[in-house]
Amino acid sequence: MSMVSKPASRSEEPPDTGAGAAAGARAASGTVSGTARGTTSGTAPATVSDAASASASDARHRLTAVQGLAALSLDAMASVAYGPESVVLVLAAAGAYGLGFTLPVTLAIAALLAVLVASYRQVIAAFPNGGGSYAVAKAHLGRRTALVAAASLILDYVLNVAVSVTAGVAALTSAFPSLYGDRVWLCLAVLVLVTGVNLRGIVESAKAFIVPTAVFIASILAVVVVGLFRDAPVSTVTADGHASVLAGNATAVGALLLLKAFAAGCSALTGVEAVANAVPSFRAPAAKRAQRTEVALGALLGVMLIGLSVLIGRFHLQPVEGVTVLAQLADASLGHNWGFYVVQFATMILLALAANTSFGGLPVLMALLARDNYLPHVFGLKADRQVHRHGVLALAAVAAALLVFSGGDVNTLVPLFAIGVFVGFTICQVGMVRHWLLERSPGYRGKIALNGFGALLTGVSAVVVTATKFTEGAWLIVIALPLVVLAFESVHRAYARIGDRLGLGRVPETPHRDHSLVVVPVSHLSKLTCEALNAAVSLGDEVVAVTVTHSAPEDRQAAESLRRDWELWNPGVDLLELPSATRTVGRPVAAYVRELTDRHPGTRVTVLIPEVEPAHLWQRLLQNQRGAVVAHAVRRDTNAAICRLRFRLTSGA
Repeated sequence: MSMVSKPASRSEEPPDTGAGAAAGARAASGTVSGTARGTTSGTAPATVSDAASASASDARHRLTAVQGLAALSLDAMASVAYGPESVVLVLAAAGAYGLGFTLPVTLAIAALLAVLVASYRQVIAAFPNGGGSYAVAKAHLGRRTALVAAASLILDYVLNVAVSVTAGVAALTSAFPSLYGDRVWLCLAVLVLVTGVNLRGIVESAKAFIVPTAVFIASILAVVVVGLFRDAPVSTVTADGHASVLAGNATAVGALLLLKAFAAGCSALTGVEAVANAVPSFRAPAAKRAQRTEVALGALLGVMLIGLSVLIGRFHLQPVEGVTVLAQLADASLGHNWGFYVVQFATMILLALAANTSFGGLPVLMALLARDNYLPHVFGLKADRQVHRHGVLALAAVAAALLVFSGGDVNTLVPLFAIGVFVGFTICQVGMVRHWLLERSPGYRGKIALNGFGALLTGVSAVVVTATKFTEGAWLIVIALPLVVLAFESVHRAYARIGDRLGLGRVPETPHRDHSLVVVPVSHLSKLTCEALNAAVSLGDEVVAVTVTHSAPEDRQAAESLRRDWELWNPGVDLLELPSATRTVGRPVAAYVRELTDRHPGTRVTVLIPEVEPAHLWQRLLQNQRGAVVAHAVRRDTNAAICRLRFRLTSGA
């Protein structure tokens, strides 16, 4: 077999990577900086301008405080539609007397909301890189506790998407019963819409959802304000003809019932932690903007919850079958007119779009887990629009599976919802208590009391919610939580093994140069073949071209034609025929490469695969993908380096 010697212009010596190279780099650096200092419009100003331009572009894809409210608060805002109702439905078991405790229970929930908002403001300041309860637990409660917090948040975020979409579609099918049979497809369509908007970036999703959020907030506040000026309901058309679910002859309210109502109403607090998880998504100063967003979210949510609860007592509202409490309040306050339908339509839209909170918070959390080697590193990658695209797609895929599994039925998913977030709340509060004990900053005793009280309340809520919903499906979350933690541990161990094999953290041996041999698969003569051999001669000490032949008559004729043309061309590179009993091209090349590496163990073998890069995307359909097949076989069966040479066609080709 004849070999190609390197051109005379090619240096035989390996590149200098030691002191000489460093000195050359310093000299080059000095020359550039000297030139920049000696001119009025040198390279330095351009570099500063480019950096400023890049910074401005980056800021454009990050959130302002208002945009953060639209992107990260929809889950919490939408819970206004079912939070007060959850309290009323539990207290209805004690009859009209029990409904009198609606406002006290709601005030307790609002107090917990205030504690959580104050706590998460502190979390944002202490952990500006995001992560919320995961970051707090990792710093102060240990790795395992941090993974439990992360797993609980992931489960809650995924369930939030499924519950929000099914709730929004349920509101739609209630208004248009003919669509009920298509609810799964409607759920998937809404999911695709929200996913598509988020793939364009969190800022784009915020801009798209600002108007629905503003309309919803304005409509709920209008219901509250107008209702406060009324002494009696202006209309009860919505509830007329519907059976009341109020229990009769009940005159006592036990502590357990109040705890159950409190825990049920705390579903309105899901999403409060999303801002703390997504701090890096805000514009600088990110921490301050995130804190303002957290306070605005808490204030709006608290006002709406308390206001609606006051109206429930003012109008002596009773829960009825088939009509939501919010619908009855809108009817009683605004009347059965266009205002009523605006409230219902805004609620329906926001319930469906509340899934966006998960798309804003979960990909950032997954990126932090990927950075710590608990999730595949692909989840840490960002697209140009500052979006963790793989996290968004993974969330959408799991949520779609849940929607199909549940058949688009919200009642199937609700028992699983909100348990994970209470676990995360409790861990975060306990972690912040330890944070203040270690830091002992001014006023730390008051902060410890605040977080300790919050941990007690959220811990009790977690236990009560899990206990009351255990037989309804919450046992799935109890099982899923440790399974997710075990998955994190498995990924972490896999990365540890990979890092050990790669010698990460250890100084490797000095690089040295091996003898290089380049294998070029060819099937015909063309400019592509010529470019491939040019590149191979530049890369390797030796080059050999190979072609796979078959025994069929038409294939023998093509092989003989190629051999004859090769001899006429005479490129100085031998053409080796690799016979194959089948029509596969990858395995014969991989087998030959294995033979080379066994015969020459000190030789670096590179397989250079020439491929055409078409001018138009649709022209990829015309390619036979032989290069991809060869690359896959070589990568699977050998340790050879793979180089895929792209020959670009012009638009006129």
